[in-house]
Amino acid sequence: MERITCKFGGSSLADSSCIRQVIDIIRANPARKYIVPSAPGKRTAEEKKITDLLYAWHNMARQGLDPTEPKSIIEERFSTLARELGVSFNVQPCLEEIAEHASRDEAPDYMASRGEYLNGKLIAEALGAVFVDPAECILFKENGQLDPRSYDLLGEKLQGDGLFVVPGFYGATPKGEIKTFSRGGSDISGSIVARATRSSLYENWTDVSGFRMADPRIVPDAKRIEEITYRELRELSYMGATVLHDEAIFPVREPGIPIQILNTKKPDSPGTLIVARRDSGHPVCGIAGRRGFTMFNIEKTLMNKEHGFGRKLLSIFEEHRVSWEHMPTGIDTISIIASDDELKGKVQTILESIERLLDPDDLTVTSGLAIVATVGKGMNRLVGVAARLTGALAEAGVNIRVINQGSSEMNILIGVEEQDLEKAVSAIYHAFDSWQ
Repeated sequence: MERITCKFGGSSLADSSCIRQVIDIIRANPARKYIVPSAPGKRTAEEKKITDLLYAWHNMARQGLDPTEPKSIIEERFSTLARELGVSFNVQPCLEEIAEHASRDEAPDYMASRGEYLNGKLIAEALGAVFVDPAECILFKENGQLDPRSYDLLGEKLQGDGLFVVPGFYGATPKGEIKTFSRGGSDISGSIVARATRSSLYENWTDVSGFRMADPRIVPDAKRIEEITYRELRELSYMGATVLHDEAIFPVREPGIPIQILNTKKPDSPGTLIVARRDSGHPVCGIAGRRGFTMFNIEKTLMNKEHGFGRKLLSIFEEHRVSWEHMPTGIDTISIIASDDELKGKVQTILESIERLLDPDDLTVTSGLAIVATVGKGMNRLVGVAARLTGALAEAGVNIRVINQGSSEMNILIGVEEQDLEKAVSAIYHAFDSWQ
């Protein structure tokens, strides 16, 4: 029997009319058995997110301040939703339980998870579904990684022909304490549920009709991506395509469960299908970019003959707990590109370590970089991909500071000045959007 896991984002659950639409979507297909909701999204741009209100509640409780304001807003929000949906959900006992935990040391993750928990309770009531608390069956190891036992535990909880609601975004540690995924982690929860239930499809419902070949804020007429592989999606998500959390593919990739990105406002739109393999279609799948990178440039004559040079260089970044993003190399040159977020306050000490340990002929730092990725499984079948890309950037007046390309041609990375990011993405898109 076909079984579908459906995750609904916050924008799809912002108010009672949105939730009614979600209920209609669920009931339109009997195969939609497993529902993974996020916390309710903002109804207006000025409104505070439920998660942020819960964090504020925790901070005020820790400081001995009266948290009445955030607590009251949360209570009003869920009480209104329950009343407008005509369900008997009473938020007050849940809020009393939250208040008991609000000032504890382990509370940040607990508090952050309560938006999903409360919304899951509400939606389960509205659907007449079974509520399953992820704290009982989605487990994290001591190192913060997902415990594979979660799949069996969750699968046991979700047996039967009924409808199940599993809130997204959180699980529990070996000590039984609540632990959350990173923001957007409900996407990961949905993947875990899909794998645990051996779902035939994982539907991820959001406020856009799938992925576009480029950010529509940069290229308004960017084409919709009809089909994309897990590997291609991973590359694009990592580089800034934010429709789906970049780690959401890992649970479903091994069993080969497809993911379909769908729009709750346009439920008949086909969206984007994410699969293990695609046989044909456009050679370039998408273009995405991200600001906030710094490049360390090291030159040393006969570097290639110096055993252990690369290992020593990378050990410096490891010592300073900085992950490297990309590493273009030449015979006598090597560059390390790292995220500015990880480099805060560390650049000078890293430079000193490189000078001391490696004695380079020249050492420079280039900051203010953006990285643009051109992704596509089919690029390796065509001659002149790199030439077409660099030519388009030259015509647009964009200077390439670094270029990095793997042998598979799944991904071509270029580094440009941050102010040229939009210009670069637009130029590359228009160079490839009609090229077959």
